[in-house]
Amino acid sequence: MTDAAETTEGMGLNDIPILLRRRIEAMILKHVLDVITERTSREEGEAVIGETCSRSAIEQGQQLAEALGRAPDLTDFAAIQPNWTREDALRIEPVEMTAEKMDFNVTRCRYSEMYKEMGLGDIGHLLSCNRDGDFCIGYNPEIELTRTQTIMQGASHCDFRYRMKKDA
Repeated sequence: MTDAAETTEGMGLNDIPILLRRRIEAMILKHVLDVITERTSREEGEAVIGETCSRSAIEQGQQLAEALGRAPDLTDFAAIQPNWTREDALRIEPVEMTAEKMDFNVTRCRYSEMYKEMGLGDIGHLLSCNRDGDFCIGYNPEIELTRTQTIMQGASHCDFRYRMKKDA
């Protein structure tokens, strides 16, 4: 038996750029949102999409932490950041990196551009932005994200501020 993340050619899910994965997911989730909206309400549809993406992000964090074999820290987190920036998906401006904090700004977000192009800009925060903090829950709950603005919601940049919790 093969792992669910592998194809018959042996390509793992992690070999697919995240930007492409998010496009494929969004193509399906758009229809899920439409069906739920038709059956109940837009509010319920967005709630289901938000919860679905949250669970997915937590699971992805858990998988990457398990692959590491120990509780990840911010150095480990910085090491996997290229997964999200691959193919110029994000342009990042570093602010500060220490053992206790990782601060950077995203000055270009192709995820946001893609969702807007797909007509999904109004739920882009559910499809991508909200995943960022949820990922930490699975990866290491001692890492917390503070972000006050996103490109997705009209800001000039996203301000990512990751911290190791003080009692960690």
